[in-house]
Amino acid sequence: MPPATTRSESASAGRLSRPQRVAEAIKQWVMEEGWQPGHRLPSETELMARFAMAKGTIREAIRLLEAQGLVRSRTGPGGGVFVHRVSEPRAVALLSNYFYFADLSIDDIYQLRRTLEPELAASLAGRLDEEQLARLQAAIAESAPPAAGAHDEAARHAASLRFHAVLAGMSDNPLLGFVIRFLAEMLGEVTVARGLHSPTDPELWETGLAYQSRLVSELRAGNAEAARQVLHEHMENAHRLMKRQEAKVIKRFLHDRGTG
Repeated sequence: MPPATTRSESASAGRLSRPQRVAEAIKQWVMEEGWQPGHRLPSETELMARFAMAKGTIREAIRLLEAQGLVRSRTGPGGGVFVHRVSEPRAVALLSNYFYFADLSIDDIYQLRRTLEPELAASLAGRLDEEQLARLQAAIAESAPPAAGAHDEAARHAASLRFHAVLAGMSDNPLLGFVIRFLAEMLGEVTVARGLHSPTDPELWETGLAYQSRLVSELRAGNAEAARQVLHEHMENAHRLMKRQEAKVIKRFLHDRGTG
């Protein structure tokens, strides 16, 4: 039998359609049973019996879960409906769409980066092995070559942000890692969309590489407070220089409008 619900849960469920209620119940069932990605859900007939719903309602509930990326259907021998893990690229894309009309600013993004990234650095000091430290060094090297044109400038900017995504991927806290990677993704999109990456600000590029190299040294040495301070300074400096770049772009835009 389906699990009992509280009065507040019942009131909330009353605002959902039947397929939505079934979809939510299936999600709860998966959690309670501890089913992992790849586990096959019971048959359509079994779901109809469990939830006392018609075939059309069950199928629509499954379609809702597929749209959310939580199940995947396969036809043919061995087919069925399987629990599915939402991929990070899909989660990032959905969140990016949520903020599409929010007009995020450089200040919005750096407010969070200044808070989260120094703490990430401190938590990783002395805990990374040589293979992980080498991956960070490789990420730094990716953004080191000088840019030959606009395409190279965009690629180099993306590479400089990739360092922070790689670092975030080493966190034991999956939520912290995801949020920091998402912020780096959003900053990259905002920067390119507003033309802030071209031409590259030499000071932003050079100081960014220097801070990242210092950070790797402090992480290797296990200096948590020093790592936190380096990344705090890096975020403060990057924010300042990005704002300067933004002001230049706005000034150029206003000048072009005035002379057009």
